Amino acid sequence: MLEKALVGSKKYWIWVLFLLSIIFIGFLCYLYQFKVGLGITGMSRDVSWGFYIANFTFLVGVAASAVMVVLPYYWHDYKEFGRITILGEFLAVAAVTMCILFVFVDLGQPMRVLNVLRFLSPRSIMFYDVIVLSVYLLLNLLCGWTVLHAEYKGTKYPSWLKPFIYLAIIWAPSIHIVTAFLYQGLPGRHYWLTAIMAPKFLASAFSSGPALIVIVALLLKKVANFDPGKKAMETLSKIVIYAFILFVLFYLFEIFTAFYSGIHTHQVSFKYLFVGMEKHAEWAPFMWAAVILAVIAILFLAIPALRKNETTLALGCIAVFFSCWLEKGAGLIVGGYTPTPFETITPYRPTLPEIGITLGVWATGFLIMTILYKIALEVKTSHELIVKYEGVLYKK
Repeated sequence: MLEKALVGSKKYWIWVLFLLSIIFIGFLCYLYQFKVGLGITGMSRDVSWGFYIANFTFLVGVAASAVMVVLPYYWHDYKEFGRITILGEFLAVAAVTMCILFVFVDLGQPMRVLNVLRFLSPRSIMFYDVIVLSVYLLLNLLCGWTVLHAEYKGTKYPSWLKPFIYLAIIWAPSIHIVTAFLYQGLPGRHYWLTAIMAPKFLASAFSSGPALIVIVALLLKKVANFDPGKKAMETLSKIVIYAFILFVLFYLFEIFTAFYSGIHTHQVSFKYLFVGMEKHAEWAPFMWAAVILAVIAILFLAIPALRKNETTLALGCIAVFFSCWLEKGAGLIVGGYTPTPFETITPYRPTLPEIGITLGVWATGFLIMTILYKIALEVKTSHELIVKYEGVLYKK
């Protein structure tokens, strides 16, 4: 089936070349980082996690969100998700690959990756994070590719695959729960020290991931004549808005707890993020942008008439995606590190090489997604043509 990715229209190849050029720029930036070190980034002694880990955290949620289309289709036999299930599985493959790449570039020296394997520590949350991400990548690749290959051959997927599909469904939430545990188990960071971190992560994941699937499905409908199904889009858009409202509520609960309790250490991170402190307000515009996007998303997706319109549906899902990305990117990492345990402000801003590497990793993920989606659409289109042709012959 891989040969199907080597044949495409002019627009397809322009898009692939564009992604390859971004990857090349990102690779050059990484070579610069490899030569000079992590000093080229905006990270420091006080802010040891930055843009790389922020994107890693967000993308773990996007990967986990595949369960929102896989579970209804395989577990509850919801046939309307039949055409978009493969989109969720292959999105998970691309997202986990990007997660691994972000950890790789964040370690600085590539040889440090071997230390994770050489010095395994069951007492470390990172140990379990490596396990759940690696297994989830293999499960989605195995399940998605096997089901697609069976469709390519015109047969049903083998029965031995079902346990792996069910395992992938159960496994999906674990990858983001473990990621949440990486943060909420650190007592020195008051912004992260909350028991609601894991459910907030899942709510964010189950809104931003399906939102991206809706955006991609609508885009494929325009450029590749792919029909995801009206009912599938309606159901998925409801999942997006319900999960997103939960995410917003969880965030408001944290704000209430911080300010009603009167505990200073729980308030300072919110103050720094939204209004600034000691003449430092670098991230306030981004946080208020996230708030505005959240309001737009809720208006466009909570009102049925707007949600059923493809234009406002797409805009609402874009608002959900970037609102969640800003909260987990600008908000979560910077808020956790600022102020420091010594009550000082250490500003963090991603540098140009850092942004270049980040864009290169995102372009790599989109390239993987493009190739996998190209193969999936070609297989589904050819299979539907065969079924239609055989149906005409049967009638004759």
